[in-house]
Amino acid sequence: MKKLLKVLLGIAVIVVLGIAAVFYFTSDMVTVADDFFNAVKSGDISKAYSFLSDDFRASASQEALSDFLSKNGLSAFKSASWQNRSISGGRGELTGSINTESGGVAPIKLSLVKGESGWKIYSIEKPQAGIQDQKAGQFPAESDQLKLVAETMHVFARCVNEKSMAKFHTYSSSLMQKQYAPQKLDEAFAPFYKTGKDFTVLDNLSPVFDEKPSLNTEGVLLIKGHYPTKPSQVFFKQQYIYEGSGWKVLGLSVEIKQEPVSPGTP
Repeated sequence: MKKLLKVLLGIAVIVVLGIAAVFYFTSDMVTVADDFFNAVKSGDISKAYSFLSDDFRASASQEALSDFLSKNGLSAFKSASWQNRSISGGRGELTGSINTESGGVAPIKLSLVKGESGWKIYSIEKPQAGIQDQKAGQFPAESDQLKLVAETMHVFARCVNEKSMAKFHTYSSSLMQKQYAPQKLDEAFAPFYKTGKDFTVLDNLSPVFDEKPSLNTEGVLLIKGHYPTKPSQVFFKQQYIYEGSGWKVLGLSVEIKQEPVSPGTP
């Protein structure tokens, strides 16, 4: 009995040490998160912005950050509680809740990356209230999917009219910006410049999803569909990744297909 008790005590000590280690190695992340929200609380968006990673800042301006915080009720920050902490190499996550001055509680998840200057916030996710088809905060609602598609196609259409993908490059995720320079995007979409077609007419149409949008294990959102135009139809495949405070384009494929002619049609 005494031997069993010693074993159990030994396990208890190991568990306590494990928990203590997690708190120790994630303490700097918590400090950054708390400093960020304290800056938000004091209304110093410029200071709060300094706690964001380069990728986050590349995808969202100070105005966009302020708008996100305001819309999600995070500007009235009072205190934070981090229930779950994890760290793997130069990446870490904090999951918990934000208490607001009005007495409300909002679930929150922060992803952080570590660089030469220490930990920086890579993304902020706040689950949406209400019924969600997929895990809240990780999968956008259908209405948001449609907005993403419409906005992406609008930016693409404007760039085709201007015969330059410079604006699309700025609009895309930081990962896509690093992989493809504006010149590379021009080369890829050059055939559309020659068509002389004005794709902004798609702004007035609703896209049709050819299959249910999906989210893979790497967090990439895939949306496939088309616009029911005639006689040709515009098919698209869009990929998004969550950066900063929202979904950003990671990949785009557009194809024009002739509507099949039925037998006997002249």
